Amino acid sequence: MNFGARLYAELRGDRVIWMILAVLSIFSILTVYSSTGTIAYKLSGGNTTGYLMKHVVILGFGLFLAYLAYLTPYMRFMKMAPWLWLISLGLLIFTLGFGKEINHARRWIEIPFTSLTFQTSDFGKLALILLVAREITRHKDYIKDFNKAFMPIILPIIIICGLIAPADLSTAIVLFATCFAMMFIGRVDFKFMVLLVLLAIVAFALLLVIHQFAPHMVRVDTWITRVQEFMGNSDGVFQNQQAKIAIANGEFFGMGPGNSIQRNYLPTPYADFIFAVFCEEYGLVGSFILLGLYVMLFFRVTRLVTISEKSFGALVAVGLSLNIVIQALANMAISVHLVPVGGLTLPMVSWGGTSMLFTCLFFGIILSVSRYIEAAAAQSSLATETALASSGGGASQTPQAAQGGGHQGGGQKSGDNKGGGQRK
Repeated sequence: MNFGARLYAELRGDRVIWMILAVLSIFSILTVYSSTGTIAYKLSGGNTTGYLMKHVVILGFGLFLAYLAYLTPYMRFMKMAPWLWLISLGLLIFTLGFGKEINHARRWIEIPFTSLTFQTSDFGKLALILLVAREITRHKDYIKDFNKAFMPIILPIIIICGLIAPADLSTAIVLFATCFAMMFIGRVDFKFMVLLVLLAIVAFALLLVIHQFAPHMVRVDTWITRVQEFMGNSDGVFQNQQAKIAIANGEFFGMGPGNSIQRNYLPTPYADFIFAVFCEEYGLVGSFILLGLYVMLFFRVTRLVTISEKSFGALVAVGLSLNIVIQALANMAISVHLVPVGGLTLPMVSWGGTSMLFTCLFFGIILSVSRYIEAAAAQSSLATETALASSGGGASQTPQAAQGGGHQGGGQKSGDNKGGGQRK
């Protein structure tokens, strides 16, 4: 058996999701290698191989984490959820006060004794999605009771999103939308969902008030500038204009891998605007394939939900996949100037350490859910077939037994008749 066949046999769960993960990883390597050319010439004398190797190492470690998460029974994440949420709460508070500021945003903390940074909002996303899935599952019998069901769900959402928003509003909005959708799927009473939105508006207003006293903590000026630029300029700001040129250059089939021109003009072509570089090199056809992968991921997870017997696994898989898909669509919308510019990466494609690692973890947990759901479905199907076979076998023996009984009865009557003849 060759390596490919052995790998195919070893990897359980939804193999379509495995394929999506593999294809996105390949796209990531190709596009990052192409889009880091400019920064390589600016900072390291044109050594693009160094940036590629760094990205491959991060991606490889992320896939290893995905495999570990895939091997972990997903119900363990339910037990870990409250502790992960508490850790993320502490990390986000620490980031607001003592985080490292990069590009006028304080989203990272520096890992001691290294030059590496860690974006705490990615950890917060994972912790919050796990906790919301856990609480909806625990209180599913009291889903319309405000005190027992809604408060354990709404408070974590408001707190985590409120701590992420000052430095990264776009990530907070995507995470809030994900949790809102999970509550809808979990059948939380609609009036409580409306109340959640109202409380989010109140929390946003509170951030505006905090900005008046501590302008360095909340990026309100940046938000206002980006919204004004989006509303007041139909062509978009410089980034949007260059992204549109890149997409137009790609036409239907693209300019080919490594042949992007606009990567030399786009700010962060390897991160926020990597979709534009991808479109330029692989064209409209390639962009539809990439979009189709994210849409396919969502539908494959929806399929898992329909056959899942445990609500926690279904909610976790839906929540993680929704977060990936919503962020991907938002990143693409930014490139084509449908929404204001925001600092969102393209999941599993953009160059980035923490973002890549946690997206891989998301995939690993989804695959863990699919592995156990499909195993349970296979056992249930096997049990049903066995039961049908048993009942079918019993049914097929019944006429034979009846027929045999009839012959025996006939024999007895014949004997009686013979006996009667003798008595006569």
